[in-house]
Order: sequence, then structure tokens, then C-alpha cells
Amino acid sequence: MSQNNQNLGEKTRFQMIKQHHKETYLEAKKIGRMDNDFIPICDYIIKTKNYFTSSSCAGRISLISLGEEETKKESAFYRKWHREVKKKEIIEAINNFEGKVLWFKQEPLILHLGTNTLDNSRKILSACEKAGIKRAGIKVAKEGRFIVEMLGSQNITTPIKEGKITAEEKYIEYLVKKANEKFRKNQEQIKKLEKIIKKELE
Repeated sequence: MSQNNQNLGEKTRFQMIKQHHKETYLEAKKIGRMDNDFIPICDYIIKTKNYFTSSSCAGRISLISLGEEETKKESAFYRKWHREVKKKEIIEAINNFEGKVLWFKQEPLILHLGTNTLDNSRKILSACEKAGIKRAGIKVAKEGRFIVEMLGSQNITTPIKEGKITAEEKYIEYLVKKANEKFRKNQEQIKKLEKIIKKELE
């Protein structure tokens, strides 16, 4: 196969991949499975020539149920919110929990951006750096397809109930306050990232 034919094949494959992720995103948006905070970025990305989004989460606050072994395999969402939470709803959820172990989590933004060249993936990494996202790297590196994973640093993970032992109300109040603060910072970072992406990625 000649170099020209190979390059043409890579471009065609990339366009197919980009179209697939565009359709997946539009369907998720249509049925309400997209986090609103990331919609402006994703709407912009699907209009670009060289980029696509493959998955995203704008951050959340959740209660995670674990079994006796406390492994990831056993874990399941007991409650989750893509917004700030109130102490009252957290305490109510904790009091109603009948499992083994319950963890309180505030999770950061996560976004996967795909592109067709190494140079373009470096542009994504540069945008992450300017937005203050320190945890970013190339997760997939193949000819004609590169995927950059970015992960925010605003997070909390702590046990809050085990059997009959429950965290004190003052500590729960503190966790809720810190989680909401971090959630707001997470949203601010998404807005900053949006401005930089719209300026630097075409």
C-alpha cells in the first residue's frame, strides 16, 4: 500500500470513529444522559474537524455501598447527585442504608478527548494545563487515533458508615460543606476549560 493510500485510509477510519462518537453523544444528549456542564464543550467538539469526545462526567457527589471485602467489584451506587447536596438528604440516606459499608464520595470531572495526530493531542494537553487540570495524559496512542484522558483533582473519598457505626453529624456537616465547595470549583474549572478549548482547538 502506498503512503498516500495509507494516509487516506487513516483519515477515513478517523472520520468513521468521529462520526460514531458524535452519534453516541447526540443520542445520550437526547435522552438526558449527558451532564449539562459538559454539553457546551461537547457541542463545540463535534463541530471541529480533528476532535471528538468519547466519554465524560462533570463530577458528582455520591454514597457508595460496599460489601464485606470492600472491593471495587462489590461496589454499587447507593445514591448519587450531579449537583450540590444538603446535609439533611445525606443523613436521611445514611439512616436508611442497610448494607455493610457506606462511603461518601465527591468525584471530579473526567473527560476523554480523541484526535487524529500526536500534535493535536499535545494541543489538548496544553489546553488542560492552561485550565489548571494537572492530571491529564495520552491514554490511547495509535496511528490516526489518540485519546487524551483528563481528570480533575477536586475529590473526597471517606467511609461514613459501617454496620451500626455512623459518622457523627458534625463530621457529616463538614463533609457536605467541603464536597459542595469542591463541586463548585469543579464547575468553574469546566467553564475555564470550555473557553480554552473553543480558543485553541479547531
